Amino acid sequence: MVIDDIKIGTGVEVKKGDAVSVHYIGTLQNGQEFDNSHKRGTPFDFTVGGGQVIEGWEKGLIGMKVGGQRVLVVPPEMAYGEGGIGPIPGNATLVFSIELVAIK
Repeated sequence: MVIDDIKIGTGVEVKKGDAVSVHYIGTLQNGQEFDNSHKRGTPFDFTVGGGQVIEGWEKGLIGMKVGGQRVLVVPPEMAYGEGGIGPIPGNATLVFSIELVAIK
């Protein structure tokens, strides 16, 4: 997995067990968008380490600070594997642009 900090936020860092709120855009490696929280108009909330999201997110958000922006390049074994899901084909490497809105 590749983690690229675009903007470092402020305050405390995300750790396992934190409830967080993020905005994100998910694309395939070819740039085809498959999900976008901005278009829904509401951030996505989950607990880091709670098994609610793919492994790439569980590991990739650790250390982020509120207001930070990060790009995650997530290999299939840390995403949806051979089977894929919905518009995501099997064995797809995914690219997520994530902004940490809040640690709750």
